[in-house]
Amino acid sequence: MKAIQILAHGGPEVLTVADIDPPLASPGRVLVRVAAAGVNFIDTYQRSGQYPTALPFVLGKEGAGEVIEVGDGVAGVAVGDRVAWAFAPHSYAEIASLAVEDLFAVPDDVTLETAAAAMLQGLTAHYLVTSVHQVSPGETVLVHAAAGGVGLLLTQMAVARGARVLGTVSTDHKAALAESAGAEIIRYDAFDDMTTELPDAVRALTRGEGVHAVFDGVGRTTFDGSLASLRPRGMLALFGAASGPVPPFDLQRLNAGGSLRVTRPSLAHFLATAEERAWRAGELFGAISDGTLDVRIGAAHPLAKAREAHEALEGRQTTGKVLLTI
Repeated sequence: MKAIQILAHGGPEVLTVADIDPPLASPGRVLVRVAAAGVNFIDTYQRSGQYPTALPFVLGKEGAGEVIEVGDGVAGVAVGDRVAWAFAPHSYAEIASLAVEDLFAVPDDVTLETAAAAMLQGLTAHYLVTSVHQVSPGETVLVHAAAGGVGLLLTQMAVARGARVLGTVSTDHKAALAESAGAEIIRYDAFDDMTTELPDAVRALTRGEGVHAVFDGVGRTTFDGSLASLRPRGMLALFGAASGPVPPFDLQRLNAGGSLRVTRPSLAHFLATAEERAWRAGELFGAISDGTLDVRIGAAHPLAKAREAHEALEGRQTTGKVLLTI
């Protein structure tokens, strides 16, 4: 089968199509013919070696497709079922082997491409607004990269929960997208110093008070400005590091800022039980089905163009979700 197999860590140039043997349907696992795989920053971290992974390996953690074979001991999944997954390895391939507990059934009225686009980022947005910080009516929150894959979904979910959303973006096109999702726009591309100018802009929009929570998937370049944008007892949820990891910092800054809180969550810890997975996926697919959540696919590349997909993602040239169609 065709797959993006990483032989050496490095830049997007290491992404090439390889012919490898397809996996087997071992006990407790199913084989899925992949229709689409999600392209995410965690893929770039693994590709580069920032998240060390034993070589060689097939890249990708998110996708959707149709079950073509089930292994021994598998219950509740049958050949022909349409399924999606958010956090399982080896998805940049024509066929993926997946543990049955990693699968989510895709409703008939949701396309496989939409399911692939929604899983990791949609479930991430869901746990952020429901469990990391329970966004409540009347709150004001700051969402970085508000026109990105997580940002657009997170903005819509926070608005649906009654919050006011301030969203940072860098272009007119991204501003229009984030605004259509319900955000009030902060253009950080004009800032000379994110550390001071971002909190100044936030406080100008909040009568000097700051925001209840910041959802920050950017990391190093936004962290200090995010922290300074919080009101007393505010929460900074650092859920990604698109600009690089945040250096160590003095915890006393949290006290000085007004008993602030910082957390570094990961999706896997919020999909810990079958009940939690069913709840999150049920609400996510339900919102897609009833039209209250719009999943925007910004670009869909064929598998052979994985390099171009990574270059666009890392170059901040994307909006919404980036997919590989297979």
